[in-house]
Amino acid sequence: MRHLISLDDLTDDDLRAIVRRAAQLAERPRSAGTSLRGDVVGIHFRKTSTRTRTAFSAGALRLGAQIIAYGPGDLQTNTGETVEDTGRVLSSMLDVLVARTAADPAELRTLAAQDRMAVINAMSEDEHPTQALADLTTLVRRFGRVDGLRVLYLGEGNNSAAALALALSRFPGAELHLRTPPGYGLTADVLARAQAHAIRSGASIVEHHDPDDVPDGVDVVYTTRWETTGTSKPDPDWRKVFAPFQVTTQLWRTSPGAVFLHDLPAHRGEEVTAEVLDGPHSLAFAQAENKLYSAMAALEWCRS
Repeated sequence: MRHLISLDDLTDDDLRAIVRRAAQLAERPRSAGTSLRGDVVGIHFRKTSTRTRTAFSAGALRLGAQIIAYGPGDLQTNTGETVEDTGRVLSSMLDVLVARTAADPAELRTLAAQDRMAVINAMSEDEHPTQALADLTTLVRRFGRVDGLRVLYLGEGNNSAAALALALSRFPGAELHLRTPPGYGLTADVLARAQAHAIRSGASIVEHHDPDDVPDGVDVVYTTRWETTGTSKPDPDWRKVFAPFQVTTQLWRTSPGAVFLHDLPAHRGEEVTAEVLDGPHSLAFAQAENKLYSAMAALEWCRS
């Protein structure tokens, strides 16, 4: 029984093994087996979700588990029960808890302070680790590797961007070029952690705030929704600040072979044009499907 609350909970070997297993499952879905037969998986989402909730629910069922789904108002934490007591009770009945809080990850750490129930972070305020697993799986399926890939990310330094940085920084030769609006970059803590991984592995993580200063010949262009689930921005004119970071077909003039990734949901005409999202370079919907296989691989890892 192991927890996946941050990508930093994984060793390099763990990360590669989960991604490798996810890619195997994608190629041969019927090879999954029923390794979770007899397990009960709790699915607790306090924030909206289409892909992640469906991926973990379907993935647990495909692996032979039973699931219990909790809505945002179902648990007694809403009436004052402590997170500690909730974790103690749930761990006596569940084998895995997949939780999206979109809040302080310390709550997930509290739920994980027991040795009977694995806890998986399905997105917290600071990091979306299972999204990065789907991203890496998509890259492996497209390129056969992550090592040495050059990725350009445009947009907010949100929890998906944080997970991407913490993931790519573990692969030798990988480059992540972040172009984020001023005041909306990665947190200093996440950037420092990612750069520390990069120094150790031989990767490169660089963040700038000029959308016109982008590298040529990248393998991947990535963006995310400008308004992350459950968040808002204090600046009423933030859209003017973000507008120059929109992904358009112009980026493919200097990177004609690049694929396009988006964690979805997407707002065509905001962070990305419809011509890109629905165009021949886009892997966004294949990337969404890969959430199923990476969720299954994460569940297997936690229970192995």
